[in-house]
Amino acid sequence: MHGRVTVLLVVAAAVLLLASSAVAQPWPSCNGASGNYLAGSAYANNTLQLILGLQTNASDSPAYFASGSVGAGAAAVHGLMICRGDVSSNDCFDCGTRAWQDVQAVQPLCNRTRDAALADNQCYVRVAATDFLASPNNTGLVSVVGGASIPSGVDVAAYDAALRRLLNATARYAVDSSVPSSPPRLYFATGQFVGLDPRVPNIWSLAQCAGDLAPAQCRRCLDDLMTLWWNGSGFKPDGESAMFAGSRCNLKSDLGDKFYTSSPMVKLQMNSEVVVPAQAPSMAGKNNSSGKLLGIILPIMFVVVVTAIVLFVCKKRRYRGIKLPHGTHMAEDFESIKSTLLSLSSLQVATSNFDENNKLGEGGFGVVYKGDLSGQQVAVKRLSKGSGQGLEELKNELVLVAKLHHKNLVRLEGFCLEEGERLLVYEYMPNKSLDTILFDPEEKIRLDWRKRFNIIGGVARGLQYLHEESQKKIIHRDMKASNVLLDEDMNPKIGDFGLARLFGQDQTRDVTKHIVGTFGYMSPEYVMRGQFSTKSDVFSFGILVIEIITGRRNIGHYFFDEQNEDIISLVWRHWTEGTIVEMIDDSLGRNYSESEVLKCVNIGLLCLQHSPMDRPTMSDVMVMLNGDDTSSIPSAARPTFFLDRSTPYSYNSCTITHMSPR
Repeated sequence: MHGRVTVLLVVAAAVLLLASSAVAQPWPSCNGASGNYLAGSAYANNTLQLILGLQTNASDSPAYFASGSVGAGAAAVHGLMICRGDVSSNDCFDCGTRAWQDVQAVQPLCNRTRDAALADNQCYVRVAATDFLASPNNTGLVSVVGGASIPSGVDVAAYDAALRRLLNATARYAVDSSVPSSPPRLYFATGQFVGLDPRVPNIWSLAQCAGDLAPAQCRRCLDDLMTLWWNGSGFKPDGESAMFAGSRCNLKSDLGDKFYTSSPMVKLQMNSEVVVPAQAPSMAGKNNSSGKLLGIILPIMFVVVVTAIVLFVCKKRRYRGIKLPHGTHMAEDFESIKSTLLSLSSLQVATSNFDENNKLGEGGFGVVYKGDLSGQQVAVKRLSKGSGQGLEELKNELVLVAKLHHKNLVRLEGFCLEEGERLLVYEYMPNKSLDTILFDPEEKIRLDWRKRFNIIGGVARGLQYLHEESQKKIIHRDMKASNVLLDEDMNPKIGDFGLARLFGQDQTRDVTKHIVGTFGYMSPEYVMRGQFSTKSDVFSFGILVIEIITGRRNIGHYFFDEQNEDIISLVWRHWTEGTIVEMIDDSLGRNYSESEVLKCVNIGLLCLQHSPMDRPTMSDVMVMLNGDDTSSIPSAARPTFFLDRSTPYSYNSCTITHMSPR
């Protein structure tokens, strides 16, 4: 440890320290000893090429991290990019664009120093001639002191003690909650400290590591930063906002406005050792003692509720004589969601006591309300007592979504199980679900072809992550247009994991006699024999692709009916006759790329093949979507979604007891 601290102290002494007040972003660290390069040189071109690649890869990565090298010999450039873990993919990409502009400007930051790092509130980018990527050392440090500071009269020692606790708790949470199990991992946590002094209502914190580190390396890196924070030569942030950002990890604290967009993942209170879940501010008139009481009651209530759910489900399955499936969540799985437990009172405040004016939608499960939770817009799903989403589905939703971190998956902000209420809180998606726009004759004009192609690609990326890149293989089982939510820029996010199943890494399929899902999106082998796998989701994705292209809803016939020809039958007929243009949504006019549309139709039909083995994986789909050579895409055979009476499928005693409404 002492050796690492010594190295960090030496590095810190060479870093450009921004004293007393923070300058405009980005904040640079320029290693003058590395030498400079000329504009237009091979090194300059390689630097720009590398940054462009980093911004693309980092914004597409669930860990918001990318590293790489370009060139060879004296022109070789090595670099990495880390985006803050709660920014949008677009913001991550834009941050890379700003770094690219700063490097190639007429008067560039760092004056074309070969080893340069740029940090701002949304990302960190470093490029260097030496290969620093294989080392866990946190070189390329950018340190900033300034901004908000504690008011005169506030005990600086008490502030430092509170900040130590907060940074330690935030760093620990960043490591302990990291996903997936293999690199790149998202090491990211945010925190809040309340109750220090009326003049210091909040202290905010952030901890993050590079996605290619092992958990132990991440923790050591953050520990070293905390040592440097308090003992570093020339770095004295006592009583002020401050930041350390390096190529391996970073820490930040602030006394002003919250500088991150998500709810704090860790919340500490004065005079309490309990790390409590982040919540909305308490009702007016509540004093400090009630805040302490909540810090004790809520964790206890969480344990009681989770235990009740597990016992209820286990008991219910035991009486049915059915084995617990491989994907059943045990008590330890719920550890990952403790920090998302919210109080009923906070959600009543957020939704104005579930006011009708805040209603976003309603279905068989209950009602969704728009809410304002500590300044953050959220969607609150209030399950009705007669909802088809029971304890098993609720448990799935809580555990799975809390573990998943990807830009194309809806983020779970919290949940509440008080006084008989079952409330799930998600990030707010301003454009609601895809079906509300795609199948509305007037609204669908908002979806031009570029947006539709982006939605297809985003859903494909989300499914690829569930099937192949998340900590555990996950089958969604209810992939449909109404479960694709759209943010303010029409970027898609997959939602509703109530029916999802966990698979072991070597497991390829499972069988059930309890068919759940939505007619029109379920694969034939699932409907007829209860078999499901990743290829079941691929089939549903194929239906979705055809719907996005045609702007028509699939009505879901499972037997061929010549008098009521299905949308997929129509698409196949026009595809074989060479008249597929007639099936493209009229609202698009002629404003689309015909080659892209044809490619997507072919991909959609490939996903609808009779045998699951003949359907592509989602990785295959991503390769086909991103490739320019359409001739390499296999030709699709006739989809067998439309089964005639001679098709060798039988119901095999399956019962379809839970068909979701559209």
